[in-house]
Amino acid sequence: MNRVRPLYWSIRRELWEHRALWIAPLAVEAFVLLAYFVTSFTLPHGVAVAKTGEQLRLPYAVAAGAVFMISFFVAVFYALGALHNDRRDRSLLFWKSLPVSDTTTVLAKAAIPLVVQPLIVLAIALAAQAIMLAWGTLVVAVGGESLSVYWSHLRLPLIWVLLPYGVAMNALWDLPFYGWLLLVSAWAKRATFIWAIGPWLALMLVEFMVLAGKDGGPIARVVGDRVFGGFDRAYNVAGQKNMTVTSLSQIDPMRFFGDPSFWAGLAVGAAFLAGCVWLRRRQDPL
Repeated sequence: MNRVRPLYWSIRRELWEHRALWIAPLAVEAFVLLAYFVTSFTLPHGVAVAKTGEQLRLPYAVAAGAVFMISFFVAVFYALGALHNDRRDRSLLFWKSLPVSDTTTVLAKAAIPLVVQPLIVLAIALAAQAIMLAWGTLVVAVGGESLSVYWSHLRLPLIWVLLPYGVAMNALWDLPFYGWLLLVSAWAKRATFIWAIGPWLALMLVEFMVLAGKDGGPIARVVGDRVFGGFDRAYNVAGQKNMTVTSLSQIDPMRFFGDPSFWAGLAVGAAFLAGCVWLRRRQDPL
């Protein structure tokens, strides 16, 4: 079994069967690149008048942000169907006939949104930024503006260090979130999306009514922080309203790993995955 590498081939199977995991980010990035090429004629003027370089960096931020945003939605729907679809189309019987344990299957499916897709999306984002840099350099050079000024404003070497770090920390932070989605996928007979978000929406609605319409109740804060708080926790932004990372000194893994909620999230996420394994061992096709 070690030579067969069941976990590796299980992950490959998921990528073969769910091509949207990489096609959707590629399609979005292609659209961003097209928009950049169309509007790049303004680059020489932008370099000439740039003071802080924020406008020059904006397309690179969009290239990263857009692909990560679409990948989030793709990952959510993948997780909700990962274990449910095997039961619905009765392929569960076939996969159980293979010498692959339920633990391996669950870990392979969890690895897609937590490890594999972040790596794919990171590669797409960095490749797109490299293409934009090459094209932007050509346009600025032809326009007769200073390339050194253009490159200094972009700060791409800094971004290319900060971005992989942020992606890795965010994936660790998201373990309980995707663990919950997979648990619902393993348990629910239908309407996995409703079962995944319905209880939390109901709790937040009750919280909203109890607090007489005040925003930011504890349940809403915990849910929002767990879904979207990974990047914020990865960097030390010193209480800024808008997360602006401008130097390597703002990388703060000690702050991230020293947060008790991170370790509590890991424990909860591991419990959810263990529940997925338990359910898969005992369930039959729908």
